[in-house]
Amino acid sequence: MLRPKALRSMSSSLSQSIKLLIPHSTATVIEAADTAASVRVLRRATPWHYSLPLSIFGRPAYSSLSQCPPSRRCFSLGVEMGEESISYLTQKEAAEIDEILMGSLGFSVDQLMELAGLSVAASIAEVYNSNDNGRVIVLCGPGNNGGDGLVAARHLYHFGYQPFICYPKRTAKPLYSGLVTQLESLSIPFLLVEDLPQNLSDRFDIIVDAMFGFSFHGAPRPPFDYLIQRIALLNDIEKNTRSSPAVISVDIPSGWHVEEGDINGEGIKPDMLVSLTAPKLCAKKFAGPHHFLGGRFVPPSIKDKFVLRLPAYPGTSMCVRIGKAPKVNISALRENYVSPELLENQVLADPTDQFCKWFDEAVAAGLREPNAMALSTSSKDGKISSRMVLLKGVNKQGFVWYTNYGSRKAQDLSENPFAALLFHWNSLNRQVRVEGSVERVSFEESEKYFHSRPLGSQLGAIVSKQSTPLSGREVLHEAYRELEAKYSDGSVIPKPDYWGGYRLKPILFEFWQGQTSRLHDRLQYSLREVEGRHSWHIDLALNVASIKGLNNTTSDLHFISSL
Repeated sequence: MLRPKALRSMSSSLSQSIKLLIPHSTATVIEAADTAASVRVLRRATPWHYSLPLSIFGRPAYSSLSQCPPSRRCFSLGVEMGEESISYLTQKEAAEIDEILMGSLGFSVDQLMELAGLSVAASIAEVYNSNDNGRVIVLCGPGNNGGDGLVAARHLYHFGYQPFICYPKRTAKPLYSGLVTQLESLSIPFLLVEDLPQNLSDRFDIIVDAMFGFSFHGAPRPPFDYLIQRIALLNDIEKNTRSSPAVISVDIPSGWHVEEGDINGEGIKPDMLVSLTAPKLCAKKFAGPHHFLGGRFVPPSIKDKFVLRLPAYPGTSMCVRIGKAPKVNISALRENYVSPELLENQVLADPTDQFCKWFDEAVAAGLREPNAMALSTSSKDGKISSRMVLLKGVNKQGFVWYTNYGSRKAQDLSENPFAALLFHWNSLNRQVRVEGSVERVSFEESEKYFHSRPLGSQLGAIVSKQSTPLSGREVLHEAYRELEAKYSDGSVIPKPDYWGGYRLKPILFEFWQGQTSRLHDRLQYSLREVEGRHSWHIDLALNVASIKGLNNTTSDLHFISSL
């Protein structure tokens, strides 16, 4: 069983306040999660302060705002690289970049095609859920753009979509024949143009336009002129209707001029454009809601030569959104969960055992930081605050995490030693709530865990005074450097007195499993005293969704607790 202690956050709580004006006046304090580089916003009359991520793996990362990559700055404030600041390529520049990639830089056509197709599939998956938009028709042209579409179809299949291919003018080159063979081995259907349904909306949720790319010249020939006309007609007749399939264009909307766009105004108007390498000039005319950049292979030498300004790719993603995401109707956002039932006769008698079972399943599912939990505390006057922390131990005695004893949560717990935890494992449609009293763990236990941490994390715990504003970035940098030098000989770093662990001793657990039509399952374990002994009692939580035809909502199952 993999325990939370073995799971380490890859970010530090070191932070440094940088003055910025933020045009909001409603909130008074915003403090980011302990699981990431901390962000502290404190009200100072009219100006607001925010903190820039200072360290990764406990070491100083950036010495100035200008050195911090846009992706790091965006983390704190949600700032996105606007389309007006992005570089756009002419047709000549795009062709020259391809020549360099496949020439002196040693890339092959199939390598670039594989990366491009993966980027397209990843972009689609960012916006269109396979459960609701699973049926995809990929319209492929005879050139490289069509090859990108074939690769994208293969990846979409492995992402859980149901792709179909329309590839009317096949290219006889081995690269393309191999892609067709790969798709056929997955039993992906190839459709003739004449086999396409009269109403594309009846059969498909997504149309991928991979017919022509930036090197195309002249007017499209049959049958591509007919296909472009059909998609354009679909735009005119069914756009903004619920039955209209989403149209995704690869690099260039087919029929558009690579630099001037849809010259006659009668071309395809895609919902999503996936620009590859860098956006082409025609992308400035794109008016759809989703513009993504794909093709995470542009080396610094090309960026420097062509003075490219491109957004940073987040994490390990193969695509990045350009510009702001479209506004959505929040009230219309919903997910229809499909999960196994959570039944009383199938759960373990002890809620800690049941939690460990679910936790192990979350780890096995590959969830990122499954030990991340929302910790809610309350001050003596009833003001509640929440933040994300990392679970570092769990057993029958309780749930353990570590923090600075001078932090806001520590102050709350000194005044009101009760708290609530919430684990949310989204991809498993599961939540677990835990409530109980809180106490500090022993000095010995805190010290043992402290010395199990990486060196940078130990130093970070000493120099980072949580919930305390700083006068400047260099103060924190200097303190870190001094400590790093002081213990460079490998000597043991003493645990600071103001840092240590807490243990929540549960009195209530609630296990939640999402179900269809909001008929969710909720089982609640409550600790009760029976004949002078503590026992766990299971109730089926009363929820409009939870009854499921059961007449008796109280379980007869009891467990004699060791508490």
